[in-house]
Amino acid sequence: MATKGKQRKKAKLRYAEYYDLQDTLDTLYADSQNGKMFKNLMPLITAEENIKLSFRTLKKNKGSKTAGTDNRTIKNLAKLSDERLIYLVQRKLGWYEPQPVRRVEIPKPNDPTKKRPLGIPTIMDRLIQQCVLQILEPICEAKFHNSSHGFRPNRSTEHAVAEAYKLMQLSHCSFVVDVDIKGFFDNVNHGKLLKQMWAMGIRDKTLISIISAMLKAEVAGIGFPEKGTPQGGIISPLLSNIVLNELDWWINSQWVAMPTEKQYAVGVSANGTLIHSSRYGSLRLKTHLKECYIVRYADDFRLFCKTRSDAEKLYFATRDWLKHRLGLEINEQKSQIVNLKKRYSEFLGFKMKLNRRGTKRNGEPKYIVQSHITEKATEKIVQKAHTLIYEIEYPKDRNGQFTATYMYNSFVIGVHNYYDMATHVQKDFRKIAFPIQKSLKVRLRDRLKTRGQLDNKKIKYTMPKHIQEVYGKSKQIRFVGNDKVLVPIGYVSHKKPLAKAKVINKYTAEGRASIHKGLERIDKNILHYLMRNPVKNKTIEYNDNRLSLYCAQQGKCAVSKMILEKDDVYCHHKKPRHLGGKDNYQNLIIVSETIHKLIHANNGDTIFRLLKSLNPDKSQIKKLNALRKLAIVDNCFVIPDVIPDGTPCEGKLSCTV
Repeated sequence: MATKGKQRKKAKLRYAEYYDLQDTLDTLYADSQNGKMFKNLMPLITAEENIKLSFRTLKKNKGSKTAGTDNRTIKNLAKLSDERLIYLVQRKLGWYEPQPVRRVEIPKPNDPTKKRPLGIPTIMDRLIQQCVLQILEPICEAKFHNSSHGFRPNRSTEHAVAEAYKLMQLSHCSFVVDVDIKGFFDNVNHGKLLKQMWAMGIRDKTLISIISAMLKAEVAGIGFPEKGTPQGGIISPLLSNIVLNELDWWINSQWVAMPTEKQYAVGVSANGTLIHSSRYGSLRLKTHLKECYIVRYADDFRLFCKTRSDAEKLYFATRDWLKHRLGLEINEQKSQIVNLKKRYSEFLGFKMKLNRRGTKRNGEPKYIVQSHITEKATEKIVQKAHTLIYEIEYPKDRNGQFTATYMYNSFVIGVHNYYDMATHVQKDFRKIAFPIQKSLKVRLRDRLKTRGQLDNKKIKYTMPKHIQEVYGKSKQIRFVGNDKVLVPIGYVSHKKPLAKAKVINKYTAEGRASIHKGLERIDKNILHYLMRNPVKNKTIEYNDNRLSLYCAQQGKCAVSKMILEKDDVYCHHKKPRHLGGKDNYQNLIIVSETIHKLIHANNGDTIFRLLKSLNPDKSQIKKLNALRKLAIVDNCFVIPDVIPDGTPCEGKLSCTV
């Protein structure tokens, strides 16, 4: 399940290449790095390729199935043709007025008793926001600070935690300033945000007015907001990063980027970060500057210092800077200065401190990072696990138990993959496992089996490959019934968090090469030909899935496995449309023209002639018969895979049909 998640992330990185937009995005990134002012971005935003790419990206988003105030979802857009959808988006962007935003409240992850308001735009407004996001992101990425990790491509909580560990243990920053911004998303100043975008080089006035309209979109039942970015919008995370990017660079200017008269040599560490050891040493000896660093994940950030006096000065300076520069206030009850040698500091679900471990060669005490899962996160894991166990005990339908065990395993693997960065993760999960194992025994009773019990009864069982590889050696593995495996929540080991490598970048050829490989075997000229020549009178969902299948099948026919030319690519409905078949990915398959004719042929002479030209083997004929059966051909008969004397058809096609 974790492997599938990585595959989806890699596939998403390829979407721009499917629609031949990668060169355009790379150019925007490079131009932004070189300080270019962008005054004519709307033609890129309204381009057909950008709109099609936006649809593809949006339909993969789980939130696309949630309706806005117009009660429409991605399914409504999927029924439109390519031409119709492109026309509607371009027309709306000609004079943009967003529809009212639907407001819902969800429990806060850290405190389920409190609610967090979400603003859900209509599906068409979300599509338009995606169109804007795709063009703005490379421009902004070139300007964002390296210590910002939230809601950015190729960055994650792992990178933020790795940087925090490094500052604590290697840079010896033993004081941290925990700053909590009061209602950040509800208090962003619209005018200030638009000025920040202008300062970043985004100077297309039409685009600025469109973003202003998005920010001021009416919230159904409440009215027009005067400040804040609506949580739930596609573009909101990018806008929030634009707001706080100024904070990142301000903290950076206080120490890391402080100009000096003398030019010092710069080195590069193993993970790609710059080293100014002699420069920083001189700054420490000859100045009274506050040595400080920032690690930020969205609106959650920590400031690291070496002394309490520096931390106190930085706390008050940051509080005043946020208020006067960005119009944001901090929650003084939740903000604090922590001595990491004495107390824990919480960050992104982890609590971390410095623990004394021996002495250095010079006799000074040596400190290393010690981290745990926070109490709130622990409670949340246990509560969610109990809910999923209840669903296994009382499945909703005949297939409900399979779904429930799948969801339970997905959850356990997910929390393991997230929290295994804690140095004491094994100890923490042993405590978590105790009430969960007890709940499994009480609720599932006789249905819960150990591996030994199944072996004694000589019952054969199988485990999915990804579970076998990671958890196969665990004695804590349990089975529901005789076949449904449960991942052991107490079986986990610590994994050192890795910092983001400098070379990794979505908007450079070198950066992408280090992220993924695979499409090199696909003829991109054919891919782009298919994209620019959609099948007429078909929906945008059909044509988008046609590209996905071409890539997934590596440009080959699903039956004959032959490499297809551009005029030989047929996207076939397994279950015909007139029998209720849909344009969804699972109901489509890419085949050659000959195979397509064979699927629908009902004349014996025609079938024999086509088979003779292909010379298929036994497995290919089996696939062909399966597709013919689904297509329910008139006078349908099975194509034999052996001739009367028992010889397979492969290489000897003299069988009667």
